[in-house]
Amino acid sequence: MLPMPTKYSLVAGSSEGSTVLNAFDGALLAAGAGNLNLLRVSSVLPPGAVYDESLVIPPGNLVPTAYGAIECDVPETVISAAVGVGIPDDDTFGMIMEVSGKFPKEVAEEKVREMLVEAFKMRNKALAEIKVKSAEHKVRKIGCAFAGVLLWY
Repeated sequence: MLPMPTKYSLVAGSSEGSTVLNAFDGALLAAGAGNLNLLRVSSVLPPGAVYDESLVIPPGNLVPTAYGAIECDVPETVISAAVGVGIPDDDTFGMIMEVSGKFPKEVAEEKVREMLVEAFKMRNKALAEIKVKSAEHKVRKIGCAFAGVLLWY
């Protein structure tokens, strides 16, 4: 059995690159997650996980991460990615939602908030707090916007 993460941090960044993969890598670097091996997970914040804005994870680690990302090669296109964490009013689990698309970051942030409210409603849970982080990018040649929730121990 895998250990349950006890900490989390919200990160976001954007970048240009000479290829789609380089743009993605640059966005990860801008977010502070470029030297980590991200393991994509779905949308549950572990019970009791504590927010750590300055979370330091040694390079090369396998890091459970819920994230949204978008790459685009159409110049002048505005792209955004956002993540949100919904924190319950009790000591149970929370929810993580992510979104990315061709819209401004304010739209991405609102979509994430709406999804968190719905996720809590579907579970008949009371929502106490929402944390959101986003990145926006205007494509010059090949761009990427990334936002993620890093889960750690």
